Amino acid sequence: MNNPAALPVIPEFVTVHLGRPTEAARNVTVPFLDYVSNVASSEIYPTWPENALRANIYAQVSFVLNRIYTEFYRSRGYDFDITNSTSIDQSFVEGREIFDNIRELAAELFDSYVTRGGNVEPYFTQYCDGDEVRCDGLEQWGTVPLAEQGLTPFEILQYYYGDDIGIRSNVPVENSGPSAPEIPLREGITNNDVRTVQIRLNRISRNYPAIPKIIRADGIFADDTTAAVRAFQEIVGLTPDGVVGKATWYAILFFYNAVKRLNELDSEGIALQEVSQQYPGVLAPGASGNAVENLQFYINYVSDFYPAIPSVVRDGIYGPETENAVRQIQYVFGLSPDGVVGERTWNALYNAYLGIVSTIPLEYREASGVPFPGATLRIGSEGEDVLLLQRYLNRIAEDYPEIPEVGVTGYFGNQTEAAVIAFQQYFGTSAQSGVVDAITWDEIVDVFDDVTGADSVREGQYPGYPIE
Repeated sequence: MNNPAALPVIPEFVTVHLGRPTEAARNVTVPFLDYVSNVASSEIYPTWPENALRANIYAQVSFVLNRIYTEFYRSRGYDFDITNSTSIDQSFVEGREIFDNIRELAAELFDSYVTRGGNVEPYFTQYCDGDEVRCDGLEQWGTVPLAEQGLTPFEILQYYYGDDIGIRSNVPVENSGPSAPEIPLREGITNNDVRTVQIRLNRISRNYPAIPKIIRADGIFADDTTAAVRAFQEIVGLTPDGVVGKATWYAILFFYNAVKRLNELDSEGIALQEVSQQYPGVLAPGASGNAVENLQFYINYVSDFYPAIPSVVRDGIYGPETENAVRQIQYVFGLSPDGVVGERTWNALYNAYLGIVSTIPLEYREASGVPFPGATLRIGSEGEDVLLLQRYLNRIAEDYPEIPEVGVTGYFGNQTEAAVIAFQQYFGTSAQSGVVDAITWDEIVDVFDDVTGADSVREGQYPGYPIE
């Protein structure tokens, strides 16, 4: 299945409902090329000029890809990609004869689609026959005289859809499942699916201002994302739990498609920056960087409580040592031991970590810094964890004037972000983004524990560090 969170691909197969959407009719699943050949053979005449045939096939491919990419029907709860009802979709006749020249052209053009205005999604190339039915888009019979006048296929498409269209060609062919994530998205998760939800909700909120804005669409599921999800769920009549399961995912997609008019000629479109990937979906041997270092942090913490899980060097490199630890985690939690951190492995490790830190007695908070609470903190976060972070930073600032003090408000605003960046720069943390993930939190707690070590030392007692 194509997904508006990524660049479009050509699916290997398309599932067609042989009737109107609500009609009790069979679904048939056919290879995408066979589908295009069938539609073209059903809707246009093989004797037409070749340039007219090509223009029509471009429009037919783009139309069905728009339906698939936006999950037009699946976001409404249907189990198919498109219907064969010509009043709303394209003509598909099961088992019909395919014309040889049509199949040859379809084989050449099936991996190309029309775009508009620099947007990435397949443009909704609405069309009609132009004889019995007239419309605002391409008129099939009208392409014939245009081709006879010498217009190229692209010029014919521009005649109907405007000068700002383009053709994306040689699109990769691949198949995947529905776009909804297998595991519900909730606070504490950081990935591309979260970023997709944030982008969509922020756009929907322009039409539904009761949905609060998410400060940054950065893929970090923090407090502001939870608040936006809950507000959306209340508007559409879903349980307002702040968790994005399958029902909430597709409800968000449905409203996003609607407010952007992605299935209309005057579509607002999807810009490239809305689909660019920010986080690796899977961590595997050979990976490196902050995401791997966070993984190693969780491994080391959990390893203290699960003897079968070995600790690793926290170097941000996914080498043999980390791979072995991941395999042991997968054995412990009953997962396939492939040494690759996918969604299920990450969530098993993350949930084990949360289960451990949730047992820490309250009085421990008053004695020293507490372990990472589990949810990444950044601009827009609020609550007890932010209050704790601000207190840690202010105590550190007493000994390190390079770190600015912040107001202890429980809200992570620009002031707190500046203090976090100053800390990350001064102590040389691996990420210097102003975001408090597991690594930055752990380093803040280490420094906090160091500077508060002397606060509770009795007179004459060794302070715990060399005195210079």
